[in-house]
Amino acid sequence: MAFSAELETKRALLEGKLRGYGRTLVAYSGGVDSAFLAWCAYQVLGGEMLAVIADSASLARSQFDDALAFAREQGIPVEIIHTAEMDRPEYLRNDGARCFHCKDELFTVMESLRAARGFRTIAYGVNLDDQGDFRPGQKAAAEHQVAAPLLEGGWTKQEIRELAREAGLRIWNKPASACLSSRIEYGRVVTREALSVVEQGEDALRALGFRQVRVRHHGEIVRIEIAKEELPRALDAAMAAELARIFKDLGFKFVTLDLEGFRSGSMNALLPVGELGRGSVR
Repeated sequence: MAFSAELETKRALLEGKLRGYGRTLVAYSGGVDSAFLAWCAYQVLGGEMLAVIADSASLARSQFDDALAFAREQGIPVEIIHTAEMDRPEYLRNDGARCFHCKDELFTVMESLRAARGFRTIAYGVNLDDQGDFRPGQKAAAEHQVAAPLLEGGWTKQEIRELAREAGLRIWNKPASACLSSRIEYGRVVTREALSVVEQGEDALRALGFRQVRVRHHGEIVRIEIAKEELPRALDAAMAAELARIFKDLGFKFVTLDLEGFRSGSMNALLPVGELGRGSVR
């Protein structure tokens, strides 16, 4: 494979770092970052690595199934674990620390697996661009001493996508997709029912041909985010009527289309500035 000189250097450094980790568990969700990291680890470590995916209510079934399919396609060993964040009151209350409690649960379960199977390292796919947003899950990773080779190597999301494309990985242009709980406004209790409604709504939008979407749950109100380049189609009168029908059938009383379009982390605008600055557990 022919990569640019800069990417070739970064790839070589990443491979060296992974080799130094020894037997490694990779936290895997099927998104571009974790899929790329799992693929790289498999290229370097072979059977000495294991991708670990949580069968969680907050991971959409379509994402879960696609993650398993990609691992099969690439021959990457993968194991499904079960996490219990939905049993944690501090997670369900859905304040600014929700992501911490989710990742704390994930890495606690992975720590048990690591010890039981004789693995040496746990790694995850956080990258340089993730530092520009409110990500309390990174605090949980640090507390569990989870390795972050992409972040340490200065990898940006664009560089990850570029190398994945040049490597022929079909996930190179996969839209970003955070957990379903991130769609529920802070302060509104996370329930399986709300997660299911969000998932059904996003599946319906993709079935209509929209590619980059978010369904933001604000109780009786749904706020639909669609990529700016796709907004004109959503604003068509007939399409708007179809969106209203779909989301009212899902139980929303008011259906809104966010005119700013899709943007990651838009729910964070609802958090107090002080909490965003801390990014910590309270």
